[in-house]
Amino acid sequence: MANNPSVNKRNRERDRQAYQREKDATRKQRRDEKVKREPGEPGLDRDIAGIVPGPQPLPDEFKDEGDL
Repeated sequence: MANNPSVNKRNRERDRQAYQREKDATRKQRRDEKVKREPGEPGLDRDIAGIVPGPQPLPDEFKDEGDL
């Protein structure tokens, strides 16, 4: 009975529908989280907030005694 094409097709369709339900739930969750986010200050881009232009200090692993 496992080789019956109708059963295989039914199982594939059931799996596809389950996957689609999971995707829909994920989309709804992301949509809800997006609504809950606090609005930022006007004219301020969250992605670059707090970044200081210019040369950045070297990480400690690249500093040697002469650089201090």
